[in-house]
Amino acid sequence: METRTTYAYRLYPSRAQARHLDATLETARRFYNDLLGERKTAYAERKTAYAERKTAYAERKETVGLTAQRRRVKECKATNPHATGVHSHLLQVVAEDLDRAFRAFFRRLRAGEAPGYPRFKGRDRFRSVGLKEYGNGFKIDGRRLKLSGIGRVAVRWHRPVEGQIKTLRLTRKAGTWYATFSCVVDAQPLPATGRAVGIDVGLHHLLATSDGAYVEPPHYYREGQRRLRVLQRTVARRTTDSAARRAAVRRLQRHHERVANQRRDFLNKVAHRLLTEYDVIALEDLRIRNMVRNRHLAKSILDAGWGYLARHLTSKAASAGRAVRLVDPAYTSQDCSACGRRFAGLTLKDRWVRCPACGLSLDKDHNAAITILRRAGHARPDTTGAVAPVSGEAVGR
Repeated sequence: METRTTYAYRLYPSRAQARHLDATLETARRFYNDLLGERKTAYAERKTAYAERKTAYAERKETVGLTAQRRRVKECKATNPHATGVHSHLLQVVAEDLDRAFRAFFRRLRAGEAPGYPRFKGRDRFRSVGLKEYGNGFKIDGRRLKLSGIGRVAVRWHRPVEGQIKTLRLTRKAGTWYATFSCVVDAQPLPATGRAVGIDVGLHHLLATSDGAYVEPPHYYREGQRRLRVLQRTVARRTTDSAARRAAVRRLQRHHERVANQRRDFLNKVAHRLLTEYDVIALEDLRIRNMVRNRHLAKSILDAGWGYLARHLTSKAASAGRAVRLVDPAYTSQDCSACGRRFAGLTLKDRWVRCPACGLSLDKDHNAAITILRRAGHARPDTTGAVAPVSGEAVGR
């Protein structure tokens, strides 16, 4: 079985290449805004025509779609001097990105969620461009990445690129450029272990397993808040549109990126250990977007990274031959894992549960993990082992 995976590498462009990359990103941003403006205008004209009951005009005035906007690429390269040296595939990907944003907008609208109409991108709100065919606009040339119109860019190859390269995405984060390759690779299933585990995520413990192991939250964001406050005050004191403010913003962006990298690295290691140890992993299907509406818990929930852990586990399980099962999260912490009796009056402060019906006495998170495993279709938890500590942060009990 073949799967898609991505490999990200840091680029080290020369000063001239960095200017070309910045100019290419700016050209793509302006083209994105032009296409968005075209769609908004077409929608407004169509809506007005319907309101005025000019049915014949409304039928002729079709909504601008992806195919029509792809044709704008040739026109843009012919009329815009800044787009002359930009590869046409790059501008086509811009049109596809906008179309994807509109499809997501209509999906949310149909689902009754906050629709979030696509917005015009400011200078600091447009971060990436893409090329969609290896050998046509980009290719690996020795130890460097050859880009059309930019040249051979130095790359930090910290790991080999595996599989067949399909597309490339160039991203600028905190003033640093990255190349992300999307590759088709053969799935490499891990050896079967015959074990299953239920996982309860929380704030007291980052996660508790049905085996009785715990992983403690590292609190990277909270630990970096003192430095964050200093950087934010520095940005606020700088003059708007000054070089000093741009430098201060860059330092603030790098701090946020460092915290995000720390969190991802830790969660990736936790996920790898779980996928190595277990064939089936049961998780709660949490609605994190609703949970963060609680202003007292929002920061801690987002700092824990529950959503990223679930997405990463699900993504990696496909190629590892593992199964991730999402279960209903209702009352997992309030139901007895032995007899199913619902505990009354439990609060977030209660860390231990005792069942008067069957005599169960257990840590609340451990009990919830066993309940999650049962809801996933396993009669009892696997107790042949536990998740080992990760980077010294996990403590088994």
